[in-house]
Amino acid sequence: MDSDTALFEHYRSRLFGLAYRMLGTPADAEDVLHDVWLRLHAQDLAGLDDAEAWLVTVTTRLALDRLRRTKAEREHYPGPWLPEPLLPKDEQPDTTLERGESLTLSFLLLLERLSPEERAAFLLHDVFDYSHAEAAAILGIAEEACRQRVHRARSRLREGRPRFRVDEAAQRRLLQRFVAAMAEPSLDALQALFAEDAVHVSDGGGLARATLRPLHGAERLARLYRQLARHLSGAHVRYEVVRLNGAPALLFRENETLTTAMWIECDGDRITAVHALRHPGKLARLLTVTKSPFSASLH
Repeated sequence: MDSDTALFEHYRSRLFGLAYRMLGTPADAEDVLHDVWLRLHAQDLAGLDDAEAWLVTVTTRLALDRLRRTKAEREHYPGPWLPEPLLPKDEQPDTTLERGESLTLSFLLLLERLSPEERAAFLLHDVFDYSHAEAAAILGIAEEACRQRVHRARSRLREGRPRFRVDEAAQRRLLQRFVAAMAEPSLDALQALFAEDAVHVSDGGGLARATLRPLHGAERLARLYRQLARHLSGAHVRYEVVRLNGAPALLFRENETLTTAMWIECDGDRITAVHALRHPGKLARLLTVTKSPFSASLH
């Protein structure tokens, strides 16, 4: 292995974690890392005072440029946009600090509330533990400007955070109750699953059937899923609980075709938010996920 490759591979997990949290899709993160590799290959390593700082700076700025473009593109996206999960084998954080909540799909979606500049500053400082001065140098801005971006980001994220923090066991129990209710789809049983102000968000990307705007209220969500259960009554349906981005999720397979990846937020007793990913392209990476040790079939 040559020195360029050895250096890149040493920091690759950290760089990918940063690019993925910036962009919300593994493919975009991989594209950024490919560009970083090309720039590194053209760089004289002897001229680098701090190789890690150089790699993080290039990764951040390339991801920031790409995020600005994708933000504009998402304004024309057909319906809500949801982040794309990682495969369990790709979940290899450098440290516990860089892990946890910051990689869950719900938190990645919450990051969409931020401007690209706020998102970059927040991730560098609060997730990857760079000082304000270090983050400012990476972003090429004044330290005070970096502090302001991080402060604004924290304020925006506090406004959108779930009201409750619930462990994985509670989420799994609710997903199992959801599967049981889908097997006997009465309106009362389904409605009992959801908080009164629950919200449902679905991403079909214009390529699969999905709600084009968020739905609100336990009754509306119960009616939606009762209708879906009836639609699926003639198909061979398999539900599987898997672990995606560090949290439980539910996969729907209809006649062995993966059609939905669903994750939830809850208060421990009821579901407060449902996110249903139905975009075929985003689901394609998950086709082999049930071969992982995180899977458990529910029938």
